[in-house]
Amino acid sequence: MTFKKAVGKLHLWLGLASGLVVFVVSLTGAIFVFQDEIRDLTEPWRKVEVQATAPLLPSRLQAAALATHPGIAAQDTWFTSFGPERSATVFFTDKAGAPIQVYLNPYTGQVLHEQDLRTHFFTIVQEIHMHLLLPEAVAKWVVGVSISIFVVMLGTGIVLWWPKRRQERKQRFTIKWGARWRRINYDLHNVLGFYVAGIALVLALSGLFMMYPWMLNVTVFAIDGKWPPSPEQLTPKIDTLRAVPTAAQPLADVAYRTIRRRTPGANMMIIAPVGTGKAPLQCWAYQRALHYYERDEYFFHPASGQLLHTTPHSGKSNGTRFSDMNYDLHTGQLLGLGGKIVAFLASLLSTSLPITGTLVWWGRRNKKKKKQLPPTLVSQS
Repeated sequence: MTFKKAVGKLHLWLGLASGLVVFVVSLTGAIFVFQDEIRDLTEPWRKVEVQATAPLLPSRLQAAALATHPGIAAQDTWFTSFGPERSATVFFTDKAGAPIQVYLNPYTGQVLHEQDLRTHFFTIVQEIHMHLLLPEAVAKWVVGVSISIFVVMLGTGIVLWWPKRRQERKQRFTIKWGARWRRINYDLHNVLGFYVAGIALVLALSGLFMMYPWMLNVTVFAIDGKWPPSPEQLTPKIDTLRAVPTAAQPLADVAYRTIRRRTPGANMMIIAPVGTGKAPLQCWAYQRALHYYERDEYFFHPASGQLLHTTPHSGKSNGTRFSDMNYDLHTGQLLGLGGKIVAFLASLLSTSLPITGTLVWWGRRNKKKKKQLPPTLVSQS
């Protein structure tokens, strides 16, 4: 068996093993790419009119969001400010275990909408994309292994696509639309597979980085020359035995004011729950709303509100910056609308590869069967 035939066999069986998962993950990924744009068109409560007055402090908005949810403490909620033109959100898990997102006018505190995220279309799409609605531990194997196989298949596909002779190159770049359907299908698989391979590889690897953090850590190590610190190493330690003065204002307000002063250009801010108060309050300030790359990180004492540590974007290593940009890279939004269009098309074309590949295999299988039949049976079939 020649090298190329061996690669072909590997490509075939890996494709048959992972094709269904790749199809579902690619299709849901294509749907998810423009989720913010679609939601802005269909969910009017996501935007507000800019007012001359300053936005309300987080504690006021948290109180308004929890007015109809007695028993939920403000310190157990996630608060997000999305900038002057967008509503603020308060996220929490209610007593029944439902994830609730409340949208509020940041200038008046008016509740604009309350959403149970379990029934939200894009939450379901994201869950299918990441876990196929399977338990996370199972999905890590099913989805992770299938996408890892897809990465290998992109490489074997390029090997199979590569023309032996110079005169074959033009044919490998074009689809012969006037041919029979089997030839068109073959060209669709080969030609579109070649064009989409580079972008699909980036999308697949960035997805694997989210599923397997050790893979991202290896990449950061390759960039920086040293292993990145773990989240536990980056988080300041709190001496819970030492008495400290309690903040005179709600902790979320203290953090909000400090971040506004130290990162004045931030358009989006996330304040995490304080929880039991045994760990620092963690906050993030982003330069652009709905973009998760360029961010400053803050840690505050859970009782006094003292700023314990800050990691500005400008002080991060190249490897850490690469790690921060992974989500925006995966969704294409790192490069704006053009990047999203490219990610959408690459995801959509990736859904076609398992289909056209299976049809190529099925056609060849039937062709071989017919060759093995007596001439009379072949003519009858």
